[in-house]
Amino acid sequence: MKALVIEKTNGKPGQVYYPLKQVDLPKPYVRPGEVLVKILAAALNHREVFIRQHLYPGINFETPLGADGVGIVVETSSPDLEQQWKGKRVILTPGRGWEGNEDGPEGKYAIVGGTVGVSHGTLQEYVALPASELEEAPEHLSIPEAAAIPLAGLTAWRATFTKGKLRAGHNVLITGIGGGVALFALQFAVAAGATAFVTSGSEEKIARAKELGAAAGVNYRKEDWSKQLKGLLPKNRSYLDTVIDGAGGDIVLQTYGLLKPGGVIVSYGMTTNPKVVFPMQAVLKNIEIRGSTMGSRKEFKEMVSFVNKHGIKPVVSTTVNGLGRADEVFEIMKKGTQFGKLVVEVGDTGEAAKL
Repeated sequence: MKALVIEKTNGKPGQVYYPLKQVDLPKPYVRPGEVLVKILAAALNHREVFIRQHLYPGINFETPLGADGVGIVVETSSPDLEQQWKGKRVILTPGRGWEGNEDGPEGKYAIVGGTVGVSHGTLQEYVALPASELEEAPEHLSIPEAAAIPLAGLTAWRATFTKGKLRAGHNVLITGIGGGVALFALQFAVAAGATAFVTSGSEEKIARAKELGAAAGVNYRKEDWSKQLKGLLPKNRSYLDTVIDGAGGDIVLQTYGLLKPGGVIVSYGMTTNPKVVFPMQAVLKNIEIRGSTMGSRKEFKEMVSFVNKHGIKPVVSTTVNGLGRADEVFEIMKKGTQFGKLVVEVGDTGEAAKL
């Protein structure tokens, strides 16, 4: 089978950018309890860019890249699994080692693709994995949309509901709209009956977020953006309950005055600055900042069920056909211009589209 890995070259972390290399690997075989999935499409995350820049721990140059994938079960290891899964379109869980503990992983947690801990990625033509690591792909989604769900959807689910405790009627601010996690958080919040506000450095992205249900948005490139946001909050609930942030930096300084006493800032990443300033004013207001990463197998199942129930369709920015074109979407991600997920079609999607 064909697969996509990174090729090791000389260079310091953050300065190097490992090239992609298409390789031929043995087609995996199924062990007891496993199924073989023919991968149809895989979505990229910024994690893969960090891996190529050697800014991610535990890089493995022999393991194919990719944590997000959708495919068809083509082989099983038992008659029972054949009856349950054979021929079905499925999405793969993006992590291993976290079953259901709400606080965090029970043991050593590993994310699929490009690093140690899991021997496969999704940028490969076939994957053998335990049947317990599958969910049936929602029927209302196209193949690229289904591929877009796993990592970003799970991260947004945990940040929004498990850590953010968002409920109907709440006001939530989602920063950096346009990225996969932020867009899922927006769609989840709207579906749950919350009022969502967004930030972006692009007026176009703010406008597109409104089309997805955001009440309003502000441009974070303007120094008074938090003051502008304050004027947009509803008069009958003129505060934020929750902030969902992937940037870090001055997010507490900008939002503690907008949050209710005891309000929550959920941080799922710090792409702007890996440190957050936490002033005494936030302490006196009982503001909490909660870290949130990915999520458990239980949360993954809950997230897919929610997507099904509410008919949520992930936003896909760009789709390319073939592993050989993967660098095209990497370049888009490096620029940060996309609005939605970037997807690589790995296999022949024509037959699968009929399922």
